[in-house]
Amino acid sequence: MALRKIRTYEDEILRKKSKVVEKFDQRLCQLLDDMKDTMYEANGIGLAAPQVGVLKRAVVIDIGEGAIELVNPEIEQVEGSAVDVEGCLSVPNVWGEVERPQKVVVKAQIGLEMSLDLKQRAFSKGCVS
Repeated sequence: MALRKIRTYEDEILRKKSKVVEKFDQRLCQLLDDMKDTMYEANGIGLAAPQVGVLKRAVVIDIGEGAIELVNPEIEQVEGSAVDVEGCLSVPNVWGEVERPQKVVVKAQIGLEMSLDLKQRAFSKGCVS
């Protein structure tokens, strides 16, 4: 288990644009594993690579059904609207009401050269925005 430092809101890296992941190798697998470990240790439900200081388009999510690794995610469709109280691992100890779509259709790559189309999966609790 390798834990990475979660960057907080004042860190400039959180305001930079992430790069598309082009190389699917052991380094990417290690990053995703570290992100999962870090997210669980911090009691989070989602963590993006920039939050651990890596400007790559990768995120890990667990909304109670097991971890999902998304690489190069793209939002294809949003439906509805819902307001919920949520927090962010990069803004510790701050909670607030946030309006998000009720359903999000995401297209992404997962793991090593696999692709996943989450057309019927509804994400909640601010994991995808």
